Amino acid sequence: MSLSFEPIALSQQADYQAFFEACPQAASDYSFANLWSWAEVYDLEWAFSDELVWIRQNRPEKAFWAPVGDWHRADWAALKERLFPGGQDFVRVPEVLAGIWAEALGEESVAAGEDRDQWDYLYDAGELRELRGNRFHKKKNLVNQFKKKNRYGYAEMDSEMADRAMALQDDWCTWRICESSEQLEAENRAIMKTLSAWGQLEGLFGACLFVDDLIVGYTVGEMFTADTLLIHFEKACPQHKGAYQAVNQLFLAHQPQERVRWVNREQDSGDEGLRKAKLSYNPVAFLKKYRVRIN
Repeated sequence: MSLSFEPIALSQQADYQAFFEACPQAASDYSFANLWSWAEVYDLEWAFSDELVWIRQNRPEKAFWAPVGDWHRADWAALKERLFPGGQDFVRVPEVLAGIWAEALGEESVAAGEDRDQWDYLYDAGELRELRGNRFHKKKNLVNQFKKKNRYGYAEMDSEMADRAMALQDDWCTWRICESSEQLEAENRAIMKTLSAWGQLEGLFGACLFVDDLIVGYTVGEMFTADTLLIHFEKACPQHKGAYQAVNQLFLAHQPQERVRWVNREQDSGDEGLRKAKLSYNPVAFLKKYRVRIN
């Protein structure tokens, strides 16, 4: 029996969410919003089979992502024999699943290697709200400078704000010359797809930062788990010093503290500048992911 793959459909997000909520470990890649917004970039497809959702990318190379569902209930030995008798490569495999596979199939059948570029960055939400201490001194100064120098405003994202955020995104891509970078161009496509469908993706919310009624920053996220906020996109105008730090801090300051304890800011995809920026916010942990070959 082979898997029957179909394009990732907006109409199936509720069906998918039930499988995702059963996952023992939630990695950012597997948010429905991420799968749907990046589907064209990676030519993603999925197949609902054996109480799991199987995900396959066709670009830049063919590979399976981790299946989504209750990993503890699956009969991995039987699935391997039936679906992948010749072996299979998987990417973006969360650490917990890599361990389950090694135990269920035997370490000699599972070759796993850390994929540092895909690790999720995890932060203490309270630290990012308050920016206390020497570790956050530069960030706090930039936020304070922005607030003192500008007549700023903050508004929650709605359809009108999403349109304005898309205009800022256009400008941002001009500043950063997105067409010269495959990675930036791909991200821009995913952002525009998300913002243009605002209100259709369940659980997604965001905010915009203004200076004199001109939008200078925006952010988009979702409650990923009961106590973790996942940040999908965050952009700001480089001409306004401290705007990035301000939109980051203000967004968290507007979330209920008793609900948002942790922040997942996704991966750096191997980009040195992005890695430096994410490390500068002092992550408290990483959600590790692996490339896995099941022999």
